[in-house]
Amino acid sequence: MGAVTPDINGSVPGGPSLGGPAPRGFRAFRAVRSGPSRHLALGLVFAGASAVAFSLSGVFASGLLDTGWSPGAMVLVRVAIATLVVLPLGIVSLRGDWRPVRRNLGLIAVYGAVSVAGCQFAYFSAVQHMPVGPALLIEYTAPAAVVLWFWLRHGQRPTRATIGGTLLAAVGLVLVLNLVSGAPGATAVDPVGIAWALVAMLGVSTYFVINANVDTGLPPLALAAGGLTTATVALGLLGVTGLMPLEYSTASPVYAGTAVPWWLPLVGLGVVTAAFAYVAGIAAGRLLGPRLSSFVGLFEVVSAIGFAWLLLGELPQPVQLVGGVLILAGVIAVQAGEKRVDAAPADDQPDAVARTTPA
Repeated sequence: MGAVTPDINGSVPGGPSLGGPAPRGFRAFRAVRSGPSRHLALGLVFAGASAVAFSLSGVFASGLLDTGWSPGAMVLVRVAIATLVVLPLGIVSLRGDWRPVRRNLGLIAVYGAVSVAGCQFAYFSAVQHMPVGPALLIEYTAPAAVVLWFWLRHGQRPTRATIGGTLLAAVGLVLVLNLVSGAPGATAVDPVGIAWALVAMLGVSTYFVINANVDTGLPPLALAAGGLTTATVALGLLGVTGLMPLEYSTASPVYAGTAVPWWLPLVGLGVVTAAFAYVAGIAAGRLLGPRLSSFVGLFEVVSAIGFAWLLLGELPQPVQLVGGVLILAGVIAVQAGEKRVDAAPADDQPDAVARTTPA
């Protein structure tokens, strides 16, 4: 999530595998979501805050790209800074009990390598072969992929409201990304680029699925710390092997006509768009479940347009504002569908709410 790009009014985003969490876990977070409304409200706050934080990555990155930074170098520094911030907090959150870490080493590796490092590497590979807008559109089909996954893997058939919300959000995303303006190259198709964009979409989908797994015993801070550490190592290996170019500059980037020290946007990328964004995203997944949290995550694109307007002077077009409204309508429809799913009988554990409250 939150990959940086020089060519769009927004930014990307980010069970132990796509096998998904155990049924008991789904009963647990279902109990949370069907419990007091404060859990829903808190989850929406976490999800919205995460989306807004991720959306700032494009704005922060824009000035650095203009001074000669490569996307790969920025992502590596961003994730490394986030690791330095979150790792100590993750260790403290374990309270001396490392058993959850040992039990979930595979999950942590998948989260870091696929959901963080792999997703961003695949996105950068995609935009080398196709325009940014279509690449983002493919990557942000992740919410629909999450719905389809739980239908096929766990038999959780989506309601009509969920299907309708998915379609509304998809149309809104097309409008927000301004793919109907007839811009040169907007319809270019490259099979290699599409393949990489689909890999990035799988990375985003895995992010939402793992975030909502309440059976791991890992506090959100511990999962974020482990994933970011793994991602730092993976991205570092891609850099030293030359698969991901690493170029940097100490020239001062410019935002809204003001030059700032080169390290300031890097701190913003690491602390806000990575450390905070991933922790908040995990907490949101624990409270909302993977489907609803993935749809709320679409506001990353809408928020990115707003920040580009405020900080970079990129005025959004009316069609993009309409798209944002459609995405909001889609999220509301999906939430209505999720309530109907939650209303189905389930042998929930009586202490499920207490067990799934983020640490």
